[in-house]
Amino acid sequence: MKHPIPVTKVLSFSNRSTIFRYFGTKVRHIPSPSPLTHSQQYHHHHHHHHTSNFHTTSTAKMLLQDTYTLPAAADLHVHLRNAPGPIASLVTPTIRPSGIDTVFVMPNLAPKPVTSVSEAIAYKQALQDIDPSVNYLMSLYLHDSISPDEIRKAKGSGIVYGVKAYPRGATTNSQWGVVSFEPFDDVLKAMEEVGLVLNLHGEVPSDAKEGVTVMNAEERFLPTLKGLTEKYPKLKIVLEHCTTAKAVDLVKSLEGDNVVGTITAHHLSLLVDDWSANVHHYCKPSAKSPEDRRALLNAVVTSNGKFFLGTDSAPHDITSKKGKGNTAAGVFTQPYALGYVLQALDEAISRGDIDESLVTDEVLAGFFSTYGRKFYGVAPATRNIKLTRDAATVEESLRGGGVEIVPFRSGEKIWSVEWV
Repeated sequence: MKHPIPVTKVLSFSNRSTIFRYFGTKVRHIPSPSPLTHSQQYHHHHHHHHTSNFHTTSTAKMLLQDTYTLPAAADLHVHLRNAPGPIASLVTPTIRPSGIDTVFVMPNLAPKPVTSVSEAIAYKQALQDIDPSVNYLMSLYLHDSISPDEIRKAKGSGIVYGVKAYPRGATTNSQWGVVSFEPFDDVLKAMEEVGLVLNLHGEVPSDAKEGVTVMNAEERFLPTLKGLTEKYPKLKIVLEHCTTAKAVDLVKSLEGDNVVGTITAHHLSLLVDDWSANVHHYCKPSAKSPEDRRALLNAVVTSNGKFFLGTDSAPHDITSKKGKGNTAAGVFTQPYALGYVLQALDEAISRGDIDESLVTDEVLAGFFSTYGRKFYGVAPATRNIKLTRDAATVEESLRGGGVEIVPFRSGEKIWSVEWV
């Protein structure tokens, strides 16, 4: 167990942006001696010893380029909610403009999750009715109604790419999830045999008696992952939305290309202090320590195919985030997912968490597009996208059909995307 971060470190100037966010003050509102852009203000306050414009000073750390032209992205973990439905109608049209042409769609719908091939086919059709220009890779929800025959049927369908396992009670619509993998031995063997992916929400449910909270729920799950890889050595497994250094280390240590991890856009910038103050930053698994965030950032730039983008973009109506009772878990990042990643890498370079020389076009193309497509056996992108720094502004919210969804970093400048 790592020692807690000493108070002196938490309050040091290098963590000032986190402290300000914790008290609800956005960094761009702090008075600045010069009229800088939001990105420059962030770095100006983050590195108060730089007296000149951050982007032009020769002594400052190099930031990312101002533009990138990359292959179209694939987001291998999205929540689009029930379709037809008001949230799906609002968020599905944001996929393609965000520079993404392929998404792996989660099955945790309510009141009933997607547990059969026929339901997956119907769900895909409903999403295509909203936007036919996106390639939707579908998934089933691991449930005791699923048989080895359904697994073979899923593989034969050509549209189902994975089976998602939710620990019962760990996150949104996980009440039908698994308590143990033992009863699913035949199903997992069938998946291993036909090459269908097992997608893991890698947390155990919080349990005060067992000492489990959101802060160590992922770490407590890791022995289960290791056990699955030993019992089913050829099974293709994704540890979804990694949030800890220990998860990154385990995925890296598991040899072969059949066990990988996805990393979200928001976990590359958020810390525990951020979501403890802002409901729109709260998700499961939750963001954790600076050390964990640094491990995720380094996993992105040294991935070599072991880690790729799965945003876990999770839209909720504002009443679910800010209404009575507990807040819903989920951060909505779909419209600007790629920009959030670039922004996080920029900030990480300025903090010294990663070396700027590691952020190459090849690394970005791999994390955003080629690694994930290769793992799922999807054809490479045929078109490119151009990303431009600070050329767009995140909307305050998306509204329609009686719902309102607040995106991550609403109101802030962000990278724009255009298809080229």
